[in-house]
Amino acid sequence: MSKIQIQNTSNPTIIKFVLPDFITKGENYEFKNIDETAESPLAKELFFLPFVKTVYISNNFIAIEKFSIVEWDEVKDTVADHIDLFLAKGKKILIDSKKEIKKQPITIYAESTPNPSVIKFVANKLLTKKGVEFKNIDEASASPLAKELFKQSFVKEIFIDENYVSISKYDAFEWDQLINVTRGFIKEFLENGNLAVDESLITDAKAIEEEADKHFDTLDEKSQRIINILEENVKPAVQADGGNIAFQKYDQDTNIVYVLLQGACSGCPSSTFTLKNGIEGMLRHMLNDEAIIVEASNG
Repeated sequence: MSKIQIQNTSNPTIIKFVLPDFITKGENYEFKNIDETAESPLAKELFFLPFVKTVYISNNFIAIEKFSIVEWDEVKDTVADHIDLFLAKGKKILIDSKKEIKKQPITIYAESTPNPSVIKFVANKLLTKKGVEFKNIDEASASPLAKELFKQSFVKEIFIDENYVSISKYDAFEWDQLINVTRGFIKEFLENGNLAVDESLITDAKAIEEEADKHFDTLDEKSQRIINILEENVKPAVQADGGNIAFQKYDQDTNIVYVLLQGACSGCPSSTFTLKNGIEGMLRHMLNDEAIIVEASNG
């Protein structure tokens, strides 16, 4: 049975053939004719099919644009079988370019956090525009870096945001023996052109952000003020310690603000109490409400 999934796209002339494993390491390839296929033996073979107009290779899929001489329903299964046969023969989809690929120098340094189980590894480049948290390898499909890190037996949880990676270890291990090797691994992984986070694989990221904006507009004025205070006054300090704080809800009847702690803040012996009281004090002062209460839970 074929492991290739056939997916339609918004363009009726283009279909995606999705493989179970990644093909590229963050690069995108586009081939408009057979003369351009020096880097892809598969693309070269596909162009022998008379209806193939353009071949795109990216992430874990091959997308093909067809000429109008056929309909996809007539040929898509044939193309999938063609790709299956190509892979079964052990042939490479892509070959290394003859051009020497220069590594991008990247600096990684390690920082301790308020949570003794968590170390923050900071890069001199942006890793993601959207913070993501992974509890295990099954959740890490959107992060090639997290997937590799979870193969290390000491890694319990991973949080990636902006330019840093926060790694939570199991209690059976000591960071003293792991920091340097982990820092070196992350440095080499990124220098080789691999992605920390593939934002295109974060499920409906744009839709989620738009939904969050719509949700904000439906909230009462006090909830909106609380969110703005957290975003502007609390989150930057929390992120500096390798963590994140997310507003969940405000209950007007009980006057309780519910927040979620992630990254280094999650599970920290002291951060829940410290943040809870610190946020409470700030909200009480800035909202002029001495009765407001904060309840913090771990992500």
